[in-house]
Amino acid sequence: MSQTGEETKKKSKNTTAKFIKRDWQLYLMLLFPLAMVFIFNYAAYPGLRMAFMDFKPALGYEGSKWVGWGTFKKIFDDPDFMKALKNSIIFNLLDMAVSFPMPIILALMLNELRYPKYKKATQTILYLPHFLSWAVVGSVAYTMFKPSTGLVNMFLMRAGLIESGIPFLSEKWHWAGTYLTIGVWQSMGWNTIIYLAAITSINGELYEAAMIDGAGRWKRMWHITLPGIKGTIVTLLILTLGRVMGSNLERLKVFDNAMVRDFQYQLAIYIYEKGLKASKCSMATAVGLFQSAVGLALVIITDRIAKSLGEEGLM
Repeated sequence: MSQTGEETKKKSKNTTAKFIKRDWQLYLMLLFPLAMVFIFNYAAYPGLRMAFMDFKPALGYEGSKWVGWGTFKKIFDDPDFMKALKNSIIFNLLDMAVSFPMPIILALMLNELRYPKYKKATQTILYLPHFLSWAVVGSVAYTMFKPSTGLVNMFLMRAGLIESGIPFLSEKWHWAGTYLTIGVWQSMGWNTIIYLAAITSINGELYEAAMIDGAGRWKRMWHITLPGIKGTIVTLLILTLGRVMGSNLERLKVFDNAMVRDFQYQLAIYIYEKGLKASKCSMATAVGLFQSAVGLALVIITDRIAKSLGEEGLM
């Protein structure tokens, strides 16, 4: 038994050495992205102690005073933080409710297209917004949604649907709807790729058997395609819930407007204005740590719920 174990270890070492010798260029190329991941995701962790200090950049970690949970107490006593927290949660939940189902619906529709050239052209058009920066998206949105000269309002007025221009980006309720709609448009195409990849793993014989039994497209989608990608949907839903505390500073800034401040003021704006802009590094770090902790807790909880319902989950 001992000799067999030694032979197995020796064989394993020889196999590893063989793979490294054969693919050493690939392993070498992997070192750079691995180093970037380590530097930007793990090496920064010691800096989290800043949240428990009255950190002064000029004094550094050694000269700054420890305050324990004092920074967090100041944050939770700040009315602006509670306002930003409420807006972030509400808009992220609304964004998830609107944005999450759209890629699934799009993937189901694209999967049913049978004309290859039309399918490829449609996919390209849908994926393109993902590669546009929010600065570009914002400038296009302001051009499209101007109350008097915007293309959308001009079309609606000429069609006789409205008498005067709608303030899409200058009135808070209209701003909220426009903000969410543009977010869906920007993200839905790219997220569709994941679901289309999951659909390709479904056994084609299931569709053939369903067609023989007389099942139409809707029944095949409902009874074969959707159950086939259920695991992917659950996984992405868990990850999405983990980001419910987050907010995109670039996205919020391009739609910045004093008249919509009640809705636009979210945690990313709070961190930027109260933390980074005011040079309060401890406050910015504390809010970021709070967001991450809540996000992690949500991921763990939803993962446990998914497992209790019979899904694989993440962990």
